[in-house]
Amino acid sequence: MEAHVPVMLQEILGILESFVPSGGNAFFVDATLGWGGHSEAILEKFPNLRVVGIDRDKTALASAAERLSRYGTRFTAARANFGELGELAAGLKEENGGNAIGVLFDYGVSNMQLTAPERGFSFQEDGPLDMRMSPDEDIPTAADIVRESGTDELAGIFRVFGEERNALRVARGITRAKETGDAPDTTMKLVAVIRRSLPAAIQRRMGGNPARKVFQALRIAVNSELEAIPRGLGGALELTGDGGGIIAVSYHSLEDRLVKRTFRSWETEGRGSVRTKRPEVPSEEETNANRKARSAKMRVFTVNKGMVF
Repeated sequence: MEAHVPVMLQEILGILESFVPSGGNAFFVDATLGWGGHSEAILEKFPNLRVVGIDRDKTALASAAERLSRYGTRFTAARANFGELGELAAGLKEENGGNAIGVLFDYGVSNMQLTAPERGFSFQEDGPLDMRMSPDEDIPTAADIVRESGTDELAGIFRVFGEERNALRVARGITRAKETGDAPDTTMKLVAVIRRSLPAAIQRRMGGNPARKVFQALRIAVNSELEAIPRGLGGALELTGDGGGIIAVSYHSLEDRLVKRTFRSWETEGRGSVRTKRPEVPSEEETNANRKARSAKMRVFTVNKGMVF
């Protein structure tokens, strides 16, 4: 299994230097803990900082908690969706003696999830068409959505969540497959249907795997990811004290657009300032070493609530 490499780690650590107090105790929230790469580096670099890690994937949460157990009470873990951060805010502030100095969101899917065929995220590995961030959640899988959605509904999912120009062609191809009793219920079956649905000339122009955007769209639909982003950011604003920071790392334009609009809206309302007028991006060295980082964009908001709350 390919190791998980935290994206834009040095940039995030650099940003945190301006938020972490020089003395005393403070706490930070890693709202998308994953396998704990960011949290581990933060705990190592800032010895006066406590970290609360949140993730909806119990496998990732358990793995991270075990790896970070050497930090003792400086690290605690909680199982939740990052969109539920607002519901956790009051309890976290009470448990940790006040506001957080910041919150980190990394909206990417980890390599550990992508390279586990049984999770169904990869269009390069055969497995069940699942795509739930937490496999024990009682929500429809990608296979359920494909099986139960009509042509127009599927095309809308692919067009809106995947920004797929050939959404209708692919949706029609899936409908034809279902009509013959061969609804794609595995990753490779879906890839095969997508390839059959698109003329060779279109596939050549697309570059890369023609299934990429369709898989992205289904993953977003399964996990209600876009709905969770503004809710999670709102929770982070509630949780973070004046002078603290909210860091969001996005991987496609839909995520980045939501973060950008939210931060700009907050600035207009006098809740703080956008620190990154343009998103920061990974270094060339990082993108050469980690392909996943190529599409990453980081935006940062400095909190100054004034009289808003």
